[in-house]
Formats: sequence, C-alpha cells, structure tokens
Amino acid sequence: MRPIIDIDHISKRYESGTVALNDVSLQIESGEILALLGPNGAGKTTLISIICGLVVPTDGTVRVGGHDIRSDWRAARKLIGLVPQEIALEPFEKVIDCVRFTRGLYGEPPDEAYLESLLRSLALWDKRDARTRELSGGMKRRVLIAKALSHRPKVLFLDEPTAGVDVALRREMWQVVRDLRAQGVTIILTTHYLEEAEDMADRIGVISRGQLLLVKPKAELMGEFGKKRLTIELYQPVTDLPPALAGRLERSENGMRLGYDYDTRAERTGIARLLAELAEHGIAVRDVATKQSSLEEIFISLVEEETA
Repeated sequence: MRPIIDIDHISKRYESGTVALNDVSLQIESGEILALLGPNGAGKTTLISIICGLVVPTDGTVRVGGHDIRSDWRAARKLIGLVPQEIALEPFEKVIDCVRFTRGLYGEPPDEAYLESLLRSLALWDKRDARTRELSGGMKRRVLIAKALSHRPKVLFLDEPTAGVDVALRREMWQVVRDLRAQGVTIILTTHYLEEAEDMADRIGVISRGQLLLVKPKAELMGEFGKKRLTIELYQPVTDLPPALAGRLERSENGMRLGYDYDTRAERTGIARLLAELAEHGIAVRDVATKQSSLEEIFISLVEEETA
C-alpha cells in the first residue's frame, strides 16, 4: 500500500547558511500515529511546514496522498489539517464562525451537523457563540484543533498541541486523537511531553540538528535502546561495597538499596552471578525489582550521543 506521506531527500537551507533540514527521507503510513521528537531548533516545525506547503524546500520532494506538494499543492493541501504551536485567532470572532470560515477556505459545503459533532467532541459546543478572546488558553488550542479538522482531513499535524493545557484537558484531547486514528486519520505530532509520545505513538522519529536520526516502531525502539535497572533491596545497609562490586553497582544514600543497569539485548544479564557475589560477601538481599528505561531517557541518550 502506498504511504499517505512520502518524503524524499528533503533539505532546507537558508541564505544565511543555516541548514534547517539535511537530506530527510521518511514514509508515513495511513492511519498511524507518528511522534517526532527533538530538542528546540532540531527541525521538527520546519519539516511540518514543508509538508503543509508553508515553507519551500531547497531540495527533495514530498507527496501527500500521491500528490506533489508543489506541482499539485491544492489536492495535497486539502488532505492536511494543521494545528500550529502559536495560537493565532481573530479575537472578536465567534468560535463557530471560526470553524465555519476555515471549512469554507477548503471549498467544502456547509455541514452544521458535522461541525456540531466536532465541537462537542472537543467540549466546545457550549462555547460556540463565545468570542475567542473570552476563552482560556486551553480552549483556544481546542479551537485550533476544530479548525484543522473542519474539512475532514486525512492527515492531521499536531505541533506541540498540549502546550499550556492542563492535565484534564490534555487527557480529553488525546482521547480525541485516539478516536481520529480509529477513523483512519493519520496523525503526526511533536510534543515535549515524552510520556504522551510513549503512550500514543505507533512509531517514533528523532530529529536533531536537521537530521532524522531514526524512525522505529515504539516497541522496537524501547526494546533496542531501552535498558533495565535492577533495584536490590537489602536487609541491612552497606556503607562500602567490595571492590569487585563497587564499579557495577550504585548504592543509595542510606545504603539500603543497590542499583544495577543491564542491557535487555545481551545474551546474559549477569544478574544471577551478581546475586551470587552479593551472597558470597555476606550481603543479604531482601527483594529485587526491575524498571524499563523510559522514552525520555532513550531520547536524551540518543540526542547526547549525536551531539557528542
């Protein structure tokens, strides 16, 4: 099946010499949620802006639904909805009129039943006649989402969609995202809340300094790069570890716990041998527990490795 978005060797260089994107290629499948992660200035927003036709690439091509974003921009753009980082709304316009206007820009006929359903799904129906300047920051961001969905796009870009949104509203918005994916909408998001990407995404891409470092299914990424920490609880505190163990274990401040990091991909974890060595040195183990590395830890290690 042809990907809904096909990015082929895209680069963006400015006259100042700044390279915002450097030879990025990526295929995005229909109906998936792809999270793009990267530090500020990594190129995430530039890539989204190119796909949406807001920035012209220096090199490369992008096709959306088979339509080239430059030679067949109208057809490509009609398939896309964009929720930008910045909140830019006409302050004196009513919520419902904002959404109607955006739908009309795409040449779509009036559909009040759909707009009502859309606003209800975003908890905006009761605010439909409110001026946008009267809304909270979280509500304004919901209006941006409603505008992006007003023409029923096949692809939705969410550029830091939950910035400034409280926890309760954030959860409701992610439920909307799940519902959209269930309807077959492809979703590409950038977020600084890495726990959201870990919870929501099917695949995760990491961008740094304009380069796409990797794109992998979330489970594969967590398995390949994730490490586990074994936490060992002791019956009695230890003040000094034997030299043979000191370089492999991390002692807690009170000496009641020891930490041991190991690679899940290794043929042998070394745990059995470690526990035997502890017993040999008279260190009694009360309990053990393991914890998988989080996506945040993996992301930080990848970016630090690339910039080192």
